[in-house]
Amino acid sequence: MASIGVVGLNYWGPNLARNFAALADLRWLCDLDPRHLAASAARHPDAHTTTSFADLLADDTLDAVAVATPVPTHYELAKQALEAGKHVFVEKPPAMHAAEMDELVALAAQRDRVLMPGHLLLYHPGVVKVKQLIDEGELGDVLCVYGNRVNLGIVRRQENALWSLGVHDLSVILHLLDEDPELATAQGSWSIHEGVEDVVFCFLRFPSGKIAHMHLSWLDPHKMRKMTVVGREKMVVFDDMEPERKVTVYAKRADSSGEITSGDIHIPKISTAEPLRLECEYFLELLEGRHDRAKVARDGARVVRALEMLTNSLAGNG
Repeated sequence: MASIGVVGLNYWGPNLARNFAALADLRWLCDLDPRHLAASAARHPDAHTTTSFADLLADDTLDAVAVATPVPTHYELAKQALEAGKHVFVEKPPAMHAAEMDELVALAAQRDRVLMPGHLLLYHPGVVKVKQLIDEGELGDVLCVYGNRVNLGIVRRQENALWSLGVHDLSVILHLLDEDPELATAQGSWSIHEGVEDVVFCFLRFPSGKIAHMHLSWLDPHKMRKMTVVGREKMVVFDDMEPERKVTVYAKRADSSGEITSGDIHIPKISTAEPLRLECEYFLELLEGRHDRAKVARDGARVVRALEMLTNSLAGNG
């Protein structure tokens, strides 16, 4: 059984600790704030606790670390863990710059260690189903993908809507299309915290001709977590706000003459398994030698590269 240490226990880290405690040997809990540490220690009394990340790195019996600290710390903590010979699960995004992410990918390959970004939605049964429909040709050639990830609040002070909300949809879009964008543009505005965009619109164009769009906002009367994939033969909608109808397939299309044809609507049965549990299981399977660990790291780098392109565009730098 793999031994895991969870670093960062304020918000998402306790969820990782809960799942890894059920699936593996939760060996360490680490946080700079003794209050967060005490709360998690009460739930997992068998785990060692510390405010020093160095304690985890010095434990030769520890196989892996899961990093759920603030985004600006991800790169440095992941780098230290890889250099210490640990496998690494790191919440999204693993780095804030493409060059940093490329360094982590190379280091993981050099040390023969797993580097898995925490792109939770890739393990959501609904997204898995959409990917299956695309790969099996059920939709025909994919033409475009667009996502809506909006709600009213929480407006962050240190992280704009692109970095807070957009990483989720960006990871899904790149996963579904399996391409790097040749063009990525973003426009946004702020109305609450100066310089921190609370509304962002993104456009991506791919070498194959496919396009994608993301609407990201903290200023919307509705909470939406929806993605639409348009194919030549069929269309599919993944709606994570729907309790029963997570995925809907529409046999609708426009032919070469512009005539619209409409057929059946199909609602496939989607597993209700917790996506985070599935994600943690996948990480442990990577440690066992299953799946393609190099691809997982490279796909994470693809997301960071595209995120950097969008960030530069948002800042007016191209």
